[in-house]
Amino acid sequence: MLQFNIRGENIEVTPAIRDHIEKKIEKIERYFTDGANATAMVNLKTYNHSQTKVEVTIPMKNLTLRAEERHDDLYAAIDLIVSKLERQIRKYKTKVNRKFRDRDGMGVSFAVAENDTRHQSESDEEDFTIVRTKQFDLKPMDEEEAVLQMNMLGHSFFVFTDAESNETNIVYKRKDGSYGLIETSAQ
Repeated sequence: MLQFNIRGENIEVTPAIRDHIEKKIEKIERYFTDGANATAMVNLKTYNHSQTKVEVTIPMKNLTLRAEERHDDLYAAIDLIVSKLERQIRKYKTKVNRKFRDRDGMGVSFAVAENDTRHQSESDEEDFTIVRTKQFDLKPMDEEEAVLQMNMLGHSFFVFTDAESNETNIVYKRKDGSYGLIETSAQ
């Protein structure tokens, strides 16, 4: 069952808006056999009372769904977000089913825990400011799964533990649209 945390910036989240968001986003629960036991974090922003930006993040045990949409009509933006989330889920399920169809007892674990903290570097020589820190549980996976997770999060890189080597690796999206892999090794 999805819980909702809906915030508005420069917009009042009326009962009608809240109801529309909940009804639309709850539709994605049908894709999960065990039910989606998660909190949907929804951020609404308006710019000059004309364009609306809707962001939805749903961190779950094996997957983090994230979508963002800008539109002149808030309700249209919400509908477009639901379509994006459904495409992400179908893509994820298709790839996972294809990949693990023939493997016995193999599971996929994409749990991502984010703790957002803000702090500043105390270096006197250089002025580097860290504005956001994230902490991730690095679950073993292969490069293809890491690329899938990176794309679902909408990021340009993703850090993961390689299932075969047990080393920390990084996949990233290159400017030409292809993907790169950085392999690390303990010295």
